Amino acid sequence: MIHTQKLYETDPYLKEFSAEVLSCEAADSGFSVVLNQTAFYPEGGGQPCDLGTLGGAAVLDVQERDGVIVHTVDAALSGTVTGQLDWARRFDLMQQHSGEHLVSGTAHRLFGCENVGFHMGADLITIDFDRVLTMQALLQVEALVNEAIWKNAQTQVRCYDSEAVCPEDYRSKKAIAGRLRLVEFPGVDICACCGTHVARAGEIGVVKLLSVVKFHQGVRVELVCGKRAYDYLAAVTAQNRAVSGLLSAKPLETAKAVERLQAELNAVKQEKTGWESRCLTAQAEALRNAGDVVLLEAGLSPDSLRRLCVEVMAVCGGRCAAFSGDDAQGWAYAIGQEGCDLRSFVKEMNAALNGRGGGKPNFAQGRVAAKRAEIEEYFGK
Repeated sequence: MIHTQKLYETDPYLKEFSAEVLSCEAADSGFSVVLNQTAFYPEGGGQPCDLGTLGGAAVLDVQERDGVIVHTVDAALSGTVTGQLDWARRFDLMQQHSGEHLVSGTAHRLFGCENVGFHMGADLITIDFDRVLTMQALLQVEALVNEAIWKNAQTQVRCYDSEAVCPEDYRSKKAIAGRLRLVEFPGVDICACCGTHVARAGEIGVVKLLSVVKFHQGVRVELVCGKRAYDYLAAVTAQNRAVSGLLSAKPLETAKAVERLQAELNAVKQEKTGWESRCLTAQAEALRNAGDVVLLEAGLSPDSLRRLCVEVMAVCGGRCAAFSGDDAQGWAYAIGQEGCDLRSFVKEMNAALNGRGGGKPNFAQGRVAAKRAEIEEYFGK
C-alpha cells in the first residue's frame, strides 16, 4: 500500500524538497500526482492546503485519501521532481492556525467552552464555541493570548501510537483512531492536531478578535492573526486618521466627536420634522374641500409622502394621489380616500403606469416607473 511521507509534520519550515513521482493520472481539473514524500500540507482540520509548484507545474489542490496525499497539478509529471511551496501562504496559515489554538485553549481554560467549528478563510478565521461568550469575556481571552505570544514559548509536538497509550489531557473535537499527534503551546493549550504551526509563539505576532455573534447554542467569533492582524489594524488606523481629520478630533477622541455630531444631527432632524409637519398641515388646509387632488412633489421621504397624503385626504373631500420622485429614478406614491375602496383603482393605475404597490382598501403605497407627464396625463391634470 502506498503511503506518502509527510515532511511537513517533522519540518513545517521546509520550503523546497525533492520527491519521486509514484503515479500520475489525468483528472478533471489537471493531473493527480502521488509522491513518495511531500512538504505540501493537504486540506484538513480547518486548514486549507498548501499551494506552489511541483516539477514546474502549478499545484492547484492537495488532498489526503487513505494515507495517500494526492496533488492536483496542471501538467503531467514523472521521475524526480522538485516541490516549492508558496511560503507566504504557508506561513500565514501557520500564524492563523497557531493563533486559533491559543484562543480556543484560553477560552476553554477560562470558561469551559469547546471549539466545535473552525474555518480559515482568505481574510479571517471563524471559531464556533458551544456556549455564549460576551465580547467583554473574549477581550479577556484576547489579552491573555497576546501575553502568551510575547512570552515566546517554544511549540512542542508529540505523537502517540493511539489515544489509549496517551497519558495527557488534551482538547479534541472527536475521538482519534490510530496515531495521535498533540500540539502544545506551553501554559496555554494542548490539542490533537494534524496542522502546521509556528515554532515559537512569538512568530504569531498578534491576535485580534473582531466580532462575536450568536450561533446555534453558542457563538461564532471572527479573528485575525499575524500579518493579517497587522494589515487590519493598519487599515483601521488609516481610516480613523481620516475620520479624525474630518471631525477635527484627536484619533482617540473620534467616538466622542461622532456622539456630539449625532446629537446635533438629531436636533436638526427634530426641528426639520416640526417645520415639515407645519408645512404639510398648511398645504392640506389650502386644499380643504378641493375634491380629488393630484400632487407631485420632489424630495419627500416615504414617511413624509404618506403623511402628506393622510393630511390632504382628511380635508379635501375626495381622493388624494401624492407622488414624489423624478423621471430618472421613478415616482413613489401614496393614494387614499376616506371611506372608499380604492383597490380596483390602484390596480388599474399600476397597470397603466408600470407600477407596483398596495395596502388597505382606502389607502395604498407603491412606486411607478412612469414619467411625470404620463402621471399627469393619466390623472387628467
